[in-house]
Amino acid sequence: MTQAHIKTVQCLSPAGLHRMAYKEWGDPSNPNVLVCVHGLTRVSDDFDALAKAMANDYRVICPDIVGRGRSEHLRDPNFYQVPQYVSDMVTLLARLDVASIQWLGTSMGGLIGMILASLPGNPVRKLLLNDIGPSLNAEALKRIGEYVGLKVHFATFDEAWQYVRAISLSFGPHSDEQWRKLASDVMRQDAEGKWTFVYDPALAVPFKATTAQSVQVDEQRLWAAYEAISCPTLVVRGADSDLLTRETAAAMSQRGPKAQVVEIAGVGHAPTFLSDTQIAIAKNFFLG
Repeated sequence: MTQAHIKTVQCLSPAGLHRMAYKEWGDPSNPNVLVCVHGLTRVSDDFDALAKAMANDYRVICPDIVGRGRSEHLRDPNFYQVPQYVSDMVTLLARLDVASIQWLGTSMGGLIGMILASLPGNPVRKLLLNDIGPSLNAEALKRIGEYVGLKVHFATFDEAWQYVRAISLSFGPHSDEQWRKLASDVMRQDAEGKWTFVYDPALAVPFKATTAQSVQVDEQRLWAAYEAISCPTLVVRGADSDLLTRETAAAMSQRGPKAQVVEIAGVGHAPTFLSDTQIAIAKNFFLG
């Protein structure tokens, strides 16, 4: 079976250096590179099933965005924002020494890809945006903000995965085994043996500083970025998503790269690409 190699690259923020971990699947000499980037509090391991399915065709790169998973934390949490993440991706791409990439980004990972793909001279040749767009639903952001940064601890893993399932029901139907995987990827035992999340709770600092006015300014910037994208783009939307509305997805099909839109029934924010049917959507787009 295809195995992943875990590597790190040193990146720079205005507050100093930090190491970002990433998983690499497939032939490291393959010029066809697929970068998969997770959502706000998730990790590179989210893409294990997808990466295994794509590794014969691609060198698949799945980073842990700084502050999550195996990556170090930022010294100043105010830099837990998309511009810093884009900068880290540019550093990673320099390490990979590749001329072009294809990109799959879930939620936050999609925002990073959107900004990168909007820049002149960027290397993104195909872009899959998983349940994210330039318009941000303030109510959905508030919902997410309510659990980001909460310092929760559980005595047993059974309690931990049940909690992850409870706050992640919008991912749609999954087997108990899949829920346990989704939980084990983002939870670790601390020094006292309690189960807790692996992300830096300080991620909440810039998140909680958002206001209605700042969201409006961010939306204007994101639409300007989206309009500047020229590569083939696919928007995958959970049919029940409260973060990416059907209206925004429809607008994305008419503006900028005029994305193709696929809706997944029975799923909210966001599709996990664990099932064969969801993996097939990505395969058809990238290999088609």
